[in-house]
Amino acid sequence: MKTQMTYAKEGVFTTQMQAVAQKEGVSEEFLLSSIANGTIIIPANINHKSLDPHGIGAGLRTKVNVNLGVSNDCIDYSEEMQKVTLSHDFGIESIMDLSNYGKTSHFRDELINVSKAMIGTVPVYDAVGFLEKDLKDISAKDFIDVVYHHAKSGVDFMTIHAGINSRAAFMFEQAHRLTNIVSRGGSVLYAWMKMKQAENPFYEYFDDFAFTQKNLIPLENFCNH
Repeated sequence: MKTQMTYAKEGVFTTQMQAVAQKEGVSEEFLLSSIANGTIIIPANINHKSLDPHGIGAGLRTKVNVNLGVSNDCIDYSEEMQKVTLSHDFGIESIMDLSNYGKTSHFRDELINVSKAMIGTVPVYDAVGFLEKDLKDISAKDFIDVVYHHAKSGVDFMTIHAGINSRAAFMFEQAHRLTNIVSRGGSVLYAWMKMKQAENPFYEYFDDFAFTQKNLIPLENFCNH
């Protein structure tokens, strides 16, 4: 399965690129070269059938993102879908599903099915609910499997918490900070690392997601990002 960048490097002007060029009023040559060198991306998972593709990057219009999702404080799925409809009415280009409570996959599948906006997720938010395991029972491979599941379901882009590794965690502990880790995903991974006495899997296996041939998840299983 090829990515938009791979196509651009081969000189193939995809239907997604055609749509972006028309919306942005840019040339085929500009878009191909920019995607090939990584200054523009088109998040477009081939399993997101309702997607209206958009480009993000240098020389393009600023895109608007809406954050929503189901949480312990608000578990009304219909209310979140109303937000999706409202987002479409306002012409937003991106929706970040920050769901972290219950069976998030059900909401995400419906969201991907109806949304023409790009869909993003945070896999670590979904790990405990999706895997139906306590945090202490989750393995490094389990975290990676959640990323694969999101990609397969049609998610266009993801937030991967790779920034906190064992060295950073040690420095955090020695710094006598006044506040704890403010990132929800970062705090979850920090707690897991302490329980397991292990490295952050999103840091340890970062290259295996899509950048090398020794993948934990085969490249062909990654969709058309």
